[in-house]
Amino acid sequence: MGQGAAFMGRTPPAWYDEAKFGIFIHWGLFSIPAFAPRVGKISDIFKTDYRRAVALSPYTEWYENAIKSPDTPSAAFHRQTYGGAPYDDFRAPFLAGLRQWDPDAWAEAIAGSGARYVVLVTKHHDGFCLWPSKVANPHRQGWTTERDIVGELAAAVRRAGLRFGVYYSGGVDWSFNPEPLRTLMDFVGSVPGGGYPAYADAQARELIERYEPSVLWNDISWPGTQRELFSLFDHYYAAVPEGVVNDRWKTPTLTAKLLRFKPARQVLDRQIEKKAARSGGADGVVPPPVPHCDFRTPEYVRFDSVQDRKWEATRGMSHSFGFNRNDAEADYESAEHLLGELIDCVSKGGNLLLNIGPRGEDAQVPEPQLRRLRAMGAWLRANGEAIYGAQPWRQADGVAADGSAVRFTRRGGDLCVIPLSSPEGAAIEIEGVDFAGPARRLADGAPVEVQRTGQGVRLVYRAPLDGAFAPAVVVQGAG
Repeated sequence: MGQGAAFMGRTPPAWYDEAKFGIFIHWGLFSIPAFAPRVGKISDIFKTDYRRAVALSPYTEWYENAIKSPDTPSAAFHRQTYGGAPYDDFRAPFLAGLRQWDPDAWAEAIAGSGARYVVLVTKHHDGFCLWPSKVANPHRQGWTTERDIVGELAAAVRRAGLRFGVYYSGGVDWSFNPEPLRTLMDFVGSVPGGGYPAYADAQARELIERYEPSVLWNDISWPGTQRELFSLFDHYYAAVPEGVVNDRWKTPTLTAKLLRFKPARQVLDRQIEKKAARSGGADGVVPPPVPHCDFRTPEYVRFDSVQDRKWEATRGMSHSFGFNRNDAEADYESAEHLLGELIDCVSKGGNLLLNIGPRGEDAQVPEPQLRRLRAMGAWLRANGEAIYGAQPWRQADGVAADGSAVRFTRRGGDLCVIPLSSPEGAAIEIEGVDFAGPARRLADGAPVEVQRTGQGVRLVYRAPLDGAFAPAVVVQGAG
């Protein structure tokens, strides 16, 4: 198999599988304008306005690209608010906002959420680096922070008892390829060539050597060859034996190289646009398979069954990862919805990487996001036994008699039953399952009687339910 044979088929380390819940952080120059149009999910815009979908993205972190197309809401906002100033002008206010940044406060809030690891965006598509990289950008002088944001947050996160990982945008860098991107094929075909593969490789190695990240999370694709990529993986696993890499490392194929030319993009765009119009398109983003990864990363969508390979669903609390000044309370998913996504992921063998998007002008996490972190933490402190270290049971899904969803996880020989609802009363009936054993509610340890009904199982609570969300029950010996 050649280079990389030592890690092919590698089993992810136990810490990553047991952690279940991580926090993503999208924060950078784009957090100063903090603007994207309210167009719903990113998959929605590809269905309704394919020809400029990338420029209309709900992701604020794509702002620099969005303002290059004059017919977008972002470009109109930029003209009105900043007079069409160059994107580089956001560097000064972002650096000024760092004076109010307290990495230990961030780490404390994240630890309080019950998350077990953190992944920080160190360089997004705009190419701006949140560490004082020694690898010089040949197109934008000083396109880094002087303050070592990555190092300071890594230290704070580790002091809080959490693992630290890094995100790097390997497949897209607008400082190397500034062409305006409007369609999906524009985006796919925008991977820079020339000196960029060596630049990205050098920066990735610098991140590994300086910060020894427990997670190496690349985005979009990788610009180098498969041989060069496997050399990078060898270097990473030697430096961080318990590290993990995600699945967004697809190296350039002949088709991808052809997409650097506009005529080839136009042909494929027409085909994709017609297909989307007929089928309605798919929700979310699921990266294509690659020769090696430790986990898959569906985005704004979850797998609907237990997977053969470890996976991690990732999403923002709203439709954007970066902070969006347009988001009102109604644009954020409720804490119950986000908890439901975490529980669903775990029941099917996955993790949830939930994003926070701090503001740029003062380096603070917005209160709507903090409230959701606190709610996640409160539930996990009471019910974490059903989540941390849990594995899928013989079935992930169930349905209560009232039609509400139920999820199952397993801890050793014990079964964990988690209603995805806020039930009241003294009993819950679950249809189409069969299990038995002594049981207790995790939140208060109160006994729960398990009655087999012939059509399913009835859980009878010694202490009546009070409408709290997802009251988990553990049934001894039923796992």
